[in-house]
Amino acid sequence: MLHTILGGARDSGHELELVFFEDGPWPEELREAGLRVDVIRAGRVRQLPRALATVTRLAALFRERRPDVILNWAAKTQLYGSPAAVLAGMSDRVLWWQHAIAGRHWLDLAANALPAQAVACYSTAAADAQRRLWPHRPTIVIPAGAALAPLASLAQQSLQLDLPSDVPVVGIVGRLQAWKGQDRLLRAQALLRDRGHRLHLLIVGGDSYGLSPEYAASLPVLIEQLGLRGEVTLAGEVPDATPFIERMDVLVNASDPEPFGIVLLEAMAAAVPVLAVGSGGPIDIVESGQTGMLARSGDPADLADALEPLLGSSELRRRLGEAGRERFMRDYTEEAVRRRFFTALENIAGKDRKSGSGVDR
Repeated sequence: MLHTILGGARDSGHELELVFFEDGPWPEELREAGLRVDVIRAGRVRQLPRALATVTRLAALFRERRPDVILNWAAKTQLYGSPAAVLAGMSDRVLWWQHAIAGRHWLDLAANALPAQAVACYSTAAADAQRRLWPHRPTIVIPAGAALAPLASLAQQSLQLDLPSDVPVVGIVGRLQAWKGQDRLLRAQALLRDRGHRLHLLIVGGDSYGLSPEYAASLPVLIEQLGLRGEVTLAGEVPDATPFIERMDVLVNASDPEPFGIVLLEAMAAAVPVLAVGSGGPIDIVESGQTGMLARSGDPADLADALEPLLGSSELRRRLGEAGRERFMRDYTEEAVRRRFFTALENIAGKDRKSGSGVDR
């Protein structure tokens, strides 16, 4: 989402300045692209002296730069950015982005308790969950978008995958974590096999950031237990999932609930039919039976039920894929998300607020 927004920064009529809490290749890449980027090494939230030092340094930066809007990108950054804005006398300029569907986790509760003019969410489900927290904050929905890759891009890629051509290839893309549901999709595959439906499952993703190594290690074991050897490809973590998505006959998002589901947009952009769980963000994106399919839940049996008609009809897959691409082109291009994003920030800043340079920042 942030990468998409920054890609249109030069044409937005605004100055975007970034503060990262850890250095790395992306901050350097953005500097080379001409953006102003600072790095304040924050460490862990529980490191109180370091956290206080981070807040103090942020407040000094705010006083120097005088931004019209302070956008804290996720709950953790709200814990630093909002107190810093208070110290700088700018608490009326704070907006923060809730990337998840909020629960009673201490991080969500603490972030929401801090001053903010509004909380931005990807989906209606995320916004509804955020509104249930106290104190109540104005909540806005800004759906994400995705890049539009040419439909023929796969022909230009050297992707070596040994996938069968006589059965549908069903894929799932995402970090290997339990809530993403790769194991549930494997069990759905076994159920469909017992019903007489063959498919090949392509699992794209790895144990990103070492968050769930036990879960990642459990999937090959589960494949053996279910008797699916030779019917599943584990692609691992890849730098770009687009060519893998283009090899799929159906893309499944088995997360339950899914805060948004950008991978659904990536598939729709490539005219690949999508299936998601009918909760969370996908409800906003997928019209079941029209632009994709929604399963009743993330239970393996419900995933199998929703997937079954797609396996049995190439015509249904074609129709849903084409309709999904039309929906993407109408609502979810990078240009559309930038337009929504900057309109929301302009409304937060107030149309009558002007920076000293005459440029909104």
